[in-house]
Amino acid sequence: MPTTPGPVYEVTLFVDRNDVAVCEQWLHVHVEAARLAPAVAQCTTFPIAHDDEGRAGRICEYRFASDEALDAFLADSGTAIESFIASHCANSATVSARVLREDLTHDFPPSDAPNCLNCGTHLRGQYCGHCGQRSRSRLISLWELISDAFGDLFELDSRLWKTITPLLLKPGRLTSDYLQGRRARFMPPFRMYLVMSVVFFVVAFFDPREEFGLFFEPAVEAEPAAEAEAKEGQDLVVSFGDSNNETIEEDCDIEADGIEELPDFLARRLSVERLKQVCKQVVADKGKSLSAKVLDNTPAALIVLLPLMALVMKAIYPLSRRYYVEHLLFFVHFHSFVFLLLTLEILFTRLATALQVTEIATTVTVVATSLYIPSYVFIAMRRVYGQSRFVTLLKFVPLAFAYTTGFSIIIATTFLIAAFSI
Repeated sequence: MPTTPGPVYEVTLFVDRNDVAVCEQWLHVHVEAARLAPAVAQCTTFPIAHDDEGRAGRICEYRFASDEALDAFLADSGTAIESFIASHCANSATVSARVLREDLTHDFPPSDAPNCLNCGTHLRGQYCGHCGQRSRSRLISLWELISDAFGDLFELDSRLWKTITPLLLKPGRLTSDYLQGRRARFMPPFRMYLVMSVVFFVVAFFDPREEFGLFFEPAVEAEPAAEAEAKEGQDLVVSFGDSNNETIEEDCDIEADGIEELPDFLARRLSVERLKQVCKQVVADKGKSLSAKVLDNTPAALIVLLPLMALVMKAIYPLSRRYYVEHLLFFVHFHSFVFLLLTLEILFTRLATALQVTEIATTVTVVATSLYIPSYVFIAMRRVYGQSRFVTLLKFVPLAFAYTTGFSIIIATTFLIAAFSI
C-alpha cells in the first residue's frame, strides 16, 4: 500500500457486539467520503482484537501529506467519528485518537545500513515494520541476554502468564481465540506445549540427589551386624550369588508358546532368547534401566499421540469445515493443560506432605482435580466447535474411547521399545 510522508491520524474504537453492524455500516460510508476529501491522502479501516470486556475493536486510519492538511481535516470533520459514536452507540463504545509522525531524528541505523539488519526491509522508524526488530545496531548487554532467555518466566505481564489462566480455567478459550486471529497476546501453542511438558517432567521425575550426587553427602550406611550373626550367615553370603542367579532364572523362565503365531516381523525380534535377556536385565537392576528408558521416550510418545487424535477429531467432526491443523491445535492446547494440571497436583501433594495435611484431604483434592480433565475436554469441545450439549456428548464418548485406546497403545509401545533398548 502506498504511504505518505505526512502524519497519520488514528482513531481506535471498541463497540459492543450488538452495535457492530451499525458502526461498520457508518464506517464504510465515512471512509468512502473521507477518501474524496482534499485534505486526506488515504483512509482505511480494519478490525483489531477485542478488548477485555469482549467488545469488538476497529481502527480508522487517515494519512495526510502534511501537518497543514491534518489541521484542516480536524477543523472541518475530524470530530465526526466521536460525535457519531456518542449519538448512536451510547455507553457501549469507547473512542481514542492519536496522531502518529515518522521519527526522522532518533534511533535510525547508520547511513550505510538503511535496511533492517534482520530481514532487510527498508526502515522508516525506530522499529522494523516487518519483523519488529529495533533499528539500532549497538552491542547487546549481558542483562539483555538473560532477559531474552527468561523474560517470559519472570515478567508478570509476559505472554506466558497471560496464557496460563485461560489455559487452566477457560477450556477451549485459547484454541477459539487463536482460530479467530487473536494470537499476539498469548504464547504460541507449540512453544507453550514444550514449556509445560519440560516443567512437568522436571517437577515429576528430576531427583537432585541422583543427578548431582557429588554435591550431597553419602547416606549413612546401616550399622554392621554382630559378629555372631555374621558368622551364622556366612554360608548364606557365600551362596548368595548362586541363589540370586537361580531366582533370576526362575523368574525369567519364558516359554515359546504363542510367539510362533506372531507375524514374522515380530517373531524374529521377540525370540525366547531375547525375551529372557531383557527379563534378566530388568530383574537384575529392579527395573531402574527400564524406568529410565520409559521416561526418556514418553515425551516423544505423547507428541506422536497428538496427530493421531487430530485425525480422530476430524472424523468425529466431518462437517465442521475445519482443517486438520485446527484439530491438531485443539489437542496441543489440551495436552498443555494436562501437563500444567499434573504439575500443580504434584506440587500440591508435596506441599501437603510438608505441611502434614491429612492424607484423606490430599487424596480428595487430587481426585477432584483429576475429574476436571474430562469436564475440561467437554467444555472445550463445545466452545471450539459450537454444538449443543447433547451433540457434544455424543461425540465426547467416542473421542474418550479413542483417546484412552490410543494412549494405552502408545504407552505399551513405549514400554516395548524401552525394554528392547536397555
